[in-house]
Amino acid sequence: MQLGELEKLVLQHFWNVKEADAKQVHKVLGLARGNSLNTIQSTLDRLFKKELLKRTKQGHAYCYSARVDREGLIAQLISNVTSDFVEDGENSLIAAFTSASAQLNDAQLDTLEKMIEKQRQLRKEQT
Repeated sequence: MQLGELEKLVLQHFWNVKEADAKQVHKVLGLARGNSLNTIQSTLDRLFKKELLKRTKQGHAYCYSARVDREGLIAQLISNVTSDFVEDGENSLIAAFTSASAQLNDAQLDTLEKMIEKQRQLRKEQT
C-alpha cells in the first residue's frame, strides 16, 4: 500500500480529531495547501477504499473517522514491505529490527523491552 502526501496528512488529521466530513477536512488542510474540496473528497474516498478510514452517511454527506491507529498503520506498512522479502521461518525481519534498534537510546530500548513483554503477556492470555 502506498500513500501520497495528502493521504498521510489526512490520516494524521484523523488521529487528532474523532471524526470530520469533507468540508471540515478541507477547511483545515485543503485551504492551507490550495486543494479543492473535490480533491479532499477524492482523497477521503481513496483512504476509505484502502480501509484506512470508515464512514457513515449523515444527511447528504459522509462523516469519516480513522479505522486504524498510527501504530496499526505502521505495522501494516512494515508487513506489506517485508512480505515481499521475508520468507516464513526466516529471521531477516528480526535481524532488520535489531539493526534498526542500534539507533535507539537507552530509554527507547527500555520502552521496546516493555512492549515486547506486553506482547508476550497478551499471547499467554490468548492461549
